[in-house]
Amino acid sequence: MTKNSMPGTSGCNNAVIRQASRRLGQLYDDMIAPSGLRATQYVLLTEIKTMDRPTLRDLAAQLVMDLSALGHSLKPLIRDGFIELVRDQNDLRVKRVALTKRGEKKFEETARLWQAAQDRFEASFGRARAAALRSVLAEIASDAFARKYLQSPEGSKD
Repeated sequence: MTKNSMPGTSGCNNAVIRQASRRLGQLYDDMIAPSGLRATQYVLLTEIKTMDRPTLRDLAAQLVMDLSALGHSLKPLIRDGFIELVRDQNDLRVKRVALTKRGEKKFEETARLWQAAQDRFEASFGRARAAALRSVLAEIASDAFARKYLQSPEGSKD
């Protein structure tokens, strides 16, 4: 048994990434708490704004989520009037997600708090290291990586 295949979480890539994600989520949640949103909700508002009224399917793909989990995550934002689901004008079977005026205001309010969290992370971790980390994690989140992972033979030392 190699060090990377031994039991325990320190040698498990998945476990360590999840631990880091939970820790970072807690830290960002604390920083943006005055807005009343959680970091995950701010990410949803950001993606909806950036993608400009995406379809549910496109938003789920961007966030690497299944539609059911996305629907569950959107419910509080719909309930609180920050987003709305609208029918696509060209295909009435397709639903799009849009920020409401209230959602735009909440996004702007929370963006300042998020920027403070982002700045604090980069001051603590280092700007260059943070950029490198985002790059590596974006690669892992990509469809190309998933395909490569699924096609790699077990035990490959690449």
